Amino acid sequence: MKALTLIIALVLSVTFSNAQENKNGKSITVIIENIKNNNGTIMLSLHNETTFMKGQGIQTVESKIVDGKVKVTFNNVEAGTYAIMALHDENENKRMDFEDTGMPKESYGVSNNAMSFGPPTYSKAKFEISTEDLEMKIIL
Repeated sequence: MKALTLIIALVLSVTFSNAQENKNGKSITVIIENIKNNNGTIMLSLHNETTFMKGQGIQTVESKIVDGKVKVTFNNVEAGTYAIMALHDENENKRMDFEDTGMPKESYGVSNNAMSFGPPTYSKAKFEISTEDLEMKIIL
């Protein structure tokens, strides 16, 4: 009986702490249009300076493509500085594929549409979120 009471108390405390946390976080909605085809999925990841181009992001969202478009939302984002990376994973292997020359085979983009020759940089892709929810478009 004590174990059951402890489990219920633990579940309730986690539930209430998550509910409280969700009230404080903001959302970032990303819209991508003009995707070249509906094959595969679009993978998006939210990064801080530490994770950008170095591994898995703080949050990752994956979406099917409908009529060349996706709209996804990162929820419960704490105030801070972030960047978003997007990949059209046409073959659904969960990673970016490259040509023998080192050029990407699949379309990708970053927040602020900060694309140049060479890999994207955090300094050009970063944005702030503080008191308002954000909506942005990313071009692949």
